[in-house]
Amino acid sequence: MQITNSILMVRPVRFRMNEETAVNNYFQEDLDIKNQTINLRAQVEFDDFVTALRAKGVEVIVVDDIFERDTPDSIFPNNWISFHENGIVGLYPMFAENRRRERREDILDILEEKGFQIEGVMDYTSAENEELFLEGTGSIVMDRENQKAYCALSPRADENLFIEFCEDMECTPVIFTAYQSVDGNRMPIYHTNVMMSIAESFAVICLDSIDNKKERKNVIDHLKNDGKEIIAISEIQEQHFAGNMLQVIGNDDKRYLVMSSAAYHSLTEDQCKAIYKHCEIIHSPLDTIETCGGGSARCMMAEIFLPRVSVLS
Repeated sequence: MQITNSILMVRPVRFRMNEETAVNNYFQEDLDIKNQTINLRAQVEFDDFVTALRAKGVEVIVVDDIFERDTPDSIFPNNWISFHENGIVGLYPMFAENRRRERREDILDILEEKGFQIEGVMDYTSAENEELFLEGTGSIVMDRENQKAYCALSPRADENLFIEFCEDMECTPVIFTAYQSVDGNRMPIYHTNVMMSIAESFAVICLDSIDNKKERKNVIDHLKNDGKEIIAISEIQEQHFAGNMLQVIGNDDKRYLVMSSAAYHSLTEDQCKAIYKHCEIIHSPLDTIETCGGGSARCMMAEIFLPRVSVLS
């Protein structure tokens, strides 16, 4: 199954621009306002986003961040944890030291209380000791139905670690490097999921960011061979987080593509028509989160694919 109805989200309590991630997340910008104000704005955006998802029937499990841990990027849980249909939970090595404090065992307890079954944990976090990183479904974009995983290599996505993940999950690795222009230089994009999103029957991707022609062709071939309609976005649209999208299931098994309002408004009429052929769109304003956090809608949602048993009342 490629998409799910159940999403984990972490409500921020100390959200701000993270100085430790800004060194290679070129989407981040510093706002000249107090951190407390930034966090309050982020909380409003977060709550409105959750409301928009729930209104369409998406199950959103919200966990509050812990103030004492001082984790400015906790709003992006998909980087440190992933949940799989075989009951396995993935834990991932994080580039920024203060992001490692986001990992919480109590979240697994919360999910089990809600009837999700956890059979085991794949823990890659020891790679941090060797300064090797692979930041969950930020670094890895999964095509679960076709047992493939896409990864744009960067300081936060180590090739050997990614291959190890693919061997563990028994999926085919599709490896490339994606770039963005920063002060006239081509720099690796920090996370794969800001330049591509794979849905059930289509993929939204910034092909222009893959400078190597062979790598670009390889990615296109994999997507086409798996029957995905390719909806190409520009680098400018990518800067508006138009690659940072996630398809989910709502009420009555209805499909939705979730994105920020900035991403939505960057799309052309033809691109919107192409998406609407497959599903409807949910969008919500995430301006503060995008500006200070350098991540958007998809980064905020950790999909839950774990098997589930009914909870007795």
